[in-house]
Amino acid sequence: MASRYHEVYADWKRDPEAFWAEAAEAIDWYRRWDRIFDPREDVYGRWFVGASCNTCYNAVDRHVTGGRADQLALVHDSAYTGKVTRYTYAELMREVVATASALWNQGIRKGNRVIIYMPMVPEAAIAMLACARLGAIHSVVFGGFAARELATRIDDATPKVIISASCGLEPSRVVSYKPLLDAAIELATHKPDACLILQRDELRCELIPGRDVDLGDQVARERAAGAWVDCVRVAATDPLYVLYTSGTTGQPKGVVRDNGGHMVMLKWSMENEFGIKPGEVFWAASDVGWVVGHSYIVYAPLLHGCTTVMFEGKPVGTPDAGTFWRVIADHGVVSLFTAPTAFRAIKGQDPQGLLVPNYDFSKFRALFLAGERADPETIKWAERHLKVPVIDHWWQTETGAPITQNPIGLGPLPVKYGSPGVPMPGYDIRVLDDAGHELTAGALGNVVLRLPLPPGCLPTLWKADKRFRQSYLDEFPGYYKTADAGLIDEDGYLLVMARTDDIINVAGHRLSTGAMEEVLAEHPDVAECAVIGIADAMKGQVPLGLVVLNAGAVREDGAVEREAVVLVRERIGPVAAFKTVVTIKRLPKTRSGKILRGTMQKIADKEEWKMPATIDDPAILDEIKAALNARGIGV
Repeated sequence: MASRYHEVYADWKRDPEAFWAEAAEAIDWYRRWDRIFDPREDVYGRWFVGASCNTCYNAVDRHVTGGRADQLALVHDSAYTGKVTRYTYAELMREVVATASALWNQGIRKGNRVIIYMPMVPEAAIAMLACARLGAIHSVVFGGFAARELATRIDDATPKVIISASCGLEPSRVVSYKPLLDAAIELATHKPDACLILQRDELRCELIPGRDVDLGDQVARERAAGAWVDCVRVAATDPLYVLYTSGTTGQPKGVVRDNGGHMVMLKWSMENEFGIKPGEVFWAASDVGWVVGHSYIVYAPLLHGCTTVMFEGKPVGTPDAGTFWRVIADHGVVSLFTAPTAFRAIKGQDPQGLLVPNYDFSKFRALFLAGERADPETIKWAERHLKVPVIDHWWQTETGAPITQNPIGLGPLPVKYGSPGVPMPGYDIRVLDDAGHELTAGALGNVVLRLPLPPGCLPTLWKADKRFRQSYLDEFPGYYKTADAGLIDEDGYLLVMARTDDIINVAGHRLSTGAMEEVLAEHPDVAECAVIGIADAMKGQVPLGLVVLNAGAVREDGAVEREAVVLVRERIGPVAAFKTVVTIKRLPKTRSGKILRGTMQKIADKEEWKMPATIDDPAILDEIKAALNARGIGV
């Protein structure tokens, strides 16, 4: 079908308020807005001012009363326990109401904060919805976060209640959460009134009398009693949640998400951007601790009346590189949304895609990648083996939904490898130099978004308006700074080349590490790669490539490294001063799949560094240090 993208984007640009007013008709409101957008409100303006609503009602209740009571709402699939749990919309509402009643009995009211520190279990999503039902503000902290990191979030959010679990599961171990939670509360200045603890059979924990409550027992009691809790009316501009993202100073930034604009944007995105119809099965292979989990595991699919899949496992090792294909086949998934690093891991373990034909892909029609730059070779590998469109798209914790996309719901546009697509309605993207001057097409610079930001984006940081202005708005007045570097081509496609911190200066030339990674990834024996800039006495900085080889790739010592250097010098030129590639076993990543380039750069430059709180496996950094030292780097 011909794409309607250009027509729809022009409609938004011509009259943004009318565009979002029409989109808002898909949401049920208790009271409609006085103004679609009020530029006088808060830092840069607010959407749907004067309206009242409830996110839980729109995600759950209205589907029960509107004919979807018996449709599956949530499927939880655990690769660790081998169990699958399914909830219809009616069953999900029953659990959410019972959990909301348990929270109400602990004194939770509209505006109170609740921290949710849980693994990928259905109770985590249910707790989020229960908070939304009460008008309470949830703050999900990734399960297994270090005690000190959790403590800083407790002190910033000041929760009345914390919901947690006895343990989380990893491929080779059980992670005890309770000691981490207890240590965090001990470290924190603020103390919660109570902790509701989900006891998992894999590792139960001792409860502290007077503070800890068994969540399962409480919910069962409320369910048996037939407890009912109405959805609380909140202002569209009231916070739904606070999600912390790491700050450069070490103090986490609490991204605020409102209720009204958030629902409007997510509901609109499901059909128009992702091409998903109500009733279909959508799977975002992320974690509820990250923004993707909030937006596309919990809220967007349920607002749209879909079945959402919640997966507890890894793309490889649980048990093999066919795990994702098994989940798609078992649950009739029509679209998968995951990180490019997940597919690079699968490709590294099964480079020939031999496991793919073992599974039924008859309902599967699209793969969406976001979170890290999707290199063209990984996209081509997925296209070749899955035989569906592979859509790279780009967004941030702060925006809550895609900034750029190839919106297949509006009709697909031509694919440009290396580009995450074109701007979505709501986003006027510009590329500026460091002095704030707009650059011409094809020039590399600072990617910024013209204010105001669309519905669903952060209006500010939690209790930190000044920090919000300093972090995002002050450097380029009238624009939101994404802190990403990139360019816009002559057709309006964006190419995000790196974080601005990852643009390296080699003898006065500004070079993108992302462009070099793209070339390295083309080598047939390279599964994953990263390029960092390291200090050089003559040139200021020079690039260093780190590569992980495909499983079974057997070559003479150093052959791949030498060939990779030649590739980059041929494609980018001598200006890149690209001379060194080091083969490593694994790349250090956050639990959401982002490569920790900054930490590797500090190790290589012998700078002080601290263990990132979000790292998936701390042992990898020792491996990196040993591999670099063996080549005389960072010694």
